[in-house]
Order: sequence, then C-alpha cells, then structure tokens
Amino acid sequence: MTKPHSSFSVLRIMSSTDARSKNAFFLLTLGALGVVFGDIGTSPLYAFRECFINEAGILLNTENVLGVLSLIFWTLSLVIGVKYVALVLRADNKGEGGILSLMALTMRSMTLEGERNSRLRLIFLSLGVFGAALLYGDGVITPAITVVSAVEGLKYITPVFEPYVIPIAIFIINAIFLVQRFGTGLIGGVFGPIIIIWFLVLGALGARGIMMNPDVLLAINPLYAWNFLFENGAHAFIVMASVFLVVTGGEALYADMGHFGRDPIRVGWFFLAMPGLLLNYFGQGALVLSDPETISNPFYLLAPKGFLIPLVLLSTMASVIASQALISGAFSITRQAIQLGLIPRLTIIHTSRSEVGQIYVPFVNWSLFVGVIWFVMTFKSSSQMAGAYGIAVTGTMIITTFLALFVAHAKWKWSWLKSCLVFLPFLFLDFGFFAANLTKINDGGWVPLALGGVLFTLMLTWQKGRKILYKKLKERSVSIEDFCQTLLRSPPIRISGTAVYMAGDPWGVPVPLLHNLKHNKVLHERVAILTIKTLDVPTVNKDTRVEVQEIIPNLFRIIVKYGFMEIPKMRHILEACREKDLHFKVNETTFVLGRETILPSANPSMPLWQEKIFAIMSRNAQRPTAFFRIPPNQVIEVGIQVEI
Repeated sequence: MTKPHSSFSVLRIMSSTDARSKNAFFLLTLGALGVVFGDIGTSPLYAFRECFINEAGILLNTENVLGVLSLIFWTLSLVIGVKYVALVLRADNKGEGGILSLMALTMRSMTLEGERNSRLRLIFLSLGVFGAALLYGDGVITPAITVVSAVEGLKYITPVFEPYVIPIAIFIINAIFLVQRFGTGLIGGVFGPIIIIWFLVLGALGARGIMMNPDVLLAINPLYAWNFLFENGAHAFIVMASVFLVVTGGEALYADMGHFGRDPIRVGWFFLAMPGLLLNYFGQGALVLSDPETISNPFYLLAPKGFLIPLVLLSTMASVIASQALISGAFSITRQAIQLGLIPRLTIIHTSRSEVGQIYVPFVNWSLFVGVIWFVMTFKSSSQMAGAYGIAVTGTMIITTFLALFVAHAKWKWSWLKSCLVFLPFLFLDFGFFAANLTKINDGGWVPLALGGVLFTLMLTWQKGRKILYKKLKERSVSIEDFCQTLLRSPPIRISGTAVYMAGDPWGVPVPLLHNLKHNKVLHERVAILTIKTLDVPTVNKDTRVEVQEIIPNLFRIIVKYGFMEIPKMRHILEACREKDLHFKVNETTFVLGRETILPSANPSMPLWQEKIFAIMSRNAQRPTAFFRIPPNQVIEVGIQVEI
C-alpha cells in the first residue's frame, strides 16, 4: 500500500512543477527576444538620425529635439505597447498570429456572426493578400538597411573603411542567405542571449547620454510632441515618416505569436526591449543637444571611442538576427499562402525534425537575395534606404488594425461602438503615418509599393484562376452517387491493385478517373478518391484529420483536413487511413493525378493578360508528386486541357 504524500512532499512537487513552468516561460521569452524583437531592436541605428537629416529642414534646437523624442516615446507606447501588445495579440487564430492568419480569423468570425456577404469576404481577402504582399517588400528592405547601417559604424573607427562599407555589407548579406538552407535550429539558441546583450547595451549607452543632459526626460510630456507638430506644420508631417521608423518590426510581434505565445512577447517587450529602446533614443537626443555635429550618426558617437569596435560587431550580429527574422517570416507567409490557395505550390524543405515551423523555401530565399542585393547596390547608404523603409509596414499596420476591429466585434463580442472607439483612433494614427511616408515615394518608397502591387496581382490572379479552373473541372465531372450507380449497373473489368485519385472536390468524381474508365474500360480492384482540404485554422487535430467512407464495396472516399500552417504528406495520410482500418500498401498503390494545361477561351472568364499570367504560374508550380511526397514511380499523370 502506497503512503499518502506528506504536505512537505506535495509542496516539493508543486515547487518542482512551478520551476519547470518558469524555466519553460524563460526559454520562450528568450526565444521571443531573439526572433521577435530583432527588427524593431535595430531601429536606433538610424531612426533618430533620419528625423533631422532628411529634407524636412527641421532645425536642431532644444524644442525640436524634445518634440521628436516625445513623438518617439508616444509612438512606441501607443502603437507597440497598447495597439499590438495589449490589443492585437488577443486576436489569435488558435494561437497563431500574422496578417494571413488574422484575415482567415476575420472571415470565419464574420461568417459565424451571420455575415455571409461575398463582397465583404472579397474585401477581407484582398486586404489580407495585400498586407502579406507588402511584408515581402519589408523582407527585401530590412536586411539591406539593418546590415548597411551596422557596417557604416566602421567609418567611425577609421575613415579607411568608408569605401568598403558596401562590399562588406554585401558579403554579410551573401552569408545570411547562403546559410538559410541549413535552417536556423543550430544557431537559434544564441539569438536570444545576443539580443539581451544588445538591449542592455542600448540602455547603458542611452543612460550614459542622458547623464550629459537629463533635461531630455522632459520629452515624456506629450505637450512637447503637440507643440512640435503645431509649430512646424508641413515640415513636422515629413518628419513623422522618420519617426515611424522606430516601430518598424512591430508587425513581427504579432506574426510570431504562434511560436512563443503572447505572454513571453509581452514580458520581453515591457521589461527589456521597450526600456532599452527608449533609453537609447533619449540618450541620442541628449548627445546631439550637447554636440549638434554628432547628428551624423548619434548611435555610434554615443559610445566611448574604445568601445566602437565591439559595438560595430554587436550591431552587425543584431542586424543579422533582424534579417533572419524577416527571412524566416517570409518563408512562413509563403507556406500559409500556398495552403490558402493564394500562390502556386513551391518546394518547401523542413530543416528541423522537431520544429515544424523551421522551413526553407529556396525560391523565396533567392528571390529575396536578388532583391536585397539590388536594393543595396541602388541606394548605397542607410540614409538613402530609409526613404523606402516604413511605407510597406504602415500599409500592413493599417490592414491589421482594420481587421482587428472586425474581430473585436465578431469574436470578442464587443459592441460596434466600443470596437470603433478603441480601434478607430489607431486607424487614424496609422493613416497619418502612411500619408507621411507617401512623401518618400520619389526617394525609394515606390520600391515596396511596386513589389507589393506585383505580388498582390499575382496572388489574386492565382486565386481567381484556380477558382475558375475548379468550376470548369466540376462541370466535366459527375457526382459520386451517379458514378456509383453506373458502376453497379455496368460493372467494368477490374484489375488487381489499388488506385488513389486526387480530387479537389469531395462531391464529384475526378476527371482522370472518368477518362481512365472511358478510354481504358478498366478499374482497379480498390479505388479511393482523396480530397485534401485546407481549413482557415492554423492546425487540425490529428484525431479528426481523416474521414473515410466506403460508398460501395471497394470504392472509398477519403477527406483529409489540414490547417494553413501545415504541409500535407502522403505518408502521414496513409498512416492515418490505416488507423481507420483502410490499409494501403504503397508499392501496390497507383496514385493518379490530373495535369491541367490551360488554353485560351473564345469567351475568357478573366482578362487575357491575367489568363496568360495564370497559365505561366500553373506551368511552373511544383508538381503534386513532390509537394505531397508521393513516390514518383507510383504516379500516373493524366493530361487535361481546360479552356478558361
């Protein structure tokens, strides 16, 4: 007979459980610091400086420095601290965040509320797609500006390095993209500690600067921000575009919520990231008030001369981490977009056996690489690049705020009045920053807008084309019930083995199956019609993933459900079927797939230029054989010509 636990034993078990829980929370917070805050954490390299060396012509005097610092303080506090950390992080789609996840959550929430207006759904879809497209633009600009701004610190060690800033930056960027195929698992463990050191150094340097002129702390008073805007008018409006640079990277807090959870992100922000950033910005302000010449690069000139070399090295490491976060984010967005049917299938390589989120997408990696190198070679300095930075992020933030407003009403059960009172002020603020950034279009702001516009067009073209193609194939098909009645009336010749036919629609019979029966007059002994559906949730419980139905003897319908954060694999599907008492031997199974050839129609369903783009995208999409990990020697592809 076992003895009951003494009170001391129970307390010891509880304390042990609490300790494990605290350790897990600490590790999550550490990971969040290494991934989530990399982008926003490198903004002090250039943000404050850009407020005074741009074309706005703002005088470098006490009133203006305090006004800019007040704007920075309240922008960080309201946009990041209140909007994202306190509010938007609540809008989780089964734990996942990000613009596409929020789009799916909004569409599902409004449907549950009874809002089935197809025009409203199209608006949500378009907004989510455009927000995702703009994030790719951010993925091009962030590695460029963060790496170049970090390497520019070499000029302050010795002017000899000045001609080599761009070559060194390009070398580092090459290394960043080359190591992507190995995955971030091996180096991810050091990201958190480096960023902790980075924020501590930011705070220490800032505190050193504040001691030169403690009066800069008066800028916490919002009246300084108001007076700056009121007295400088149009010039202040232009400066707002540079002030916004302090919150670039804020979208990452929401996008990476699924990896770390909202609480570790909140703790990391309020206890380390925000204090470090604010201290550094105020320290830079104090420095330029003491010596206006230091505005050329107040971040590096804030450091003691002997500390410049390690600071440049630390800044470079921080910029690499910021770049890594954006590149990994682009991979994650791509996977979601594929599963949601917004872009063609691409090769996706898992770089970790334990972390499903660690993936490598070669096409996206090298496309970003080409874009980043072009951007660096074209703009050549962080000041020139700053003109392009911000406009993509402001666009995405507007969309996030707008969608969050609808989620607050539909999911959080807020009244429309409360939802509007909370989110409309943020929407107004976002539009203000967006308008200010529009003044940068001629200085490079056109780059992310052009890239976002192209990607937006491609995504909507693919989504529209697939919808039309699906409709055309459905018109050629017949219902499974009618097909089964035909088989029972006129049984065809059966051959040994099993055939699995892929079908986009569980209602109908795949066209390749109809073609096979029509032309070959035979049918396999066992036939399964497999439909893989992507739901608007991040993940699907494995217990409910697969549904198997035997319609008539030896004719099965299999419906498999995946979330948009998951990638289907045929091996896993067959294992799930075995658990449902449907056994397939892979070496005795033939997988039959349709291969559509898109042809122009006399009465096209979409503009000819869009039809041609869709045809090109369709031809270059990864074959289902590779995407679903189907053994190539077990596959038969049936060509289907479709006029759209």
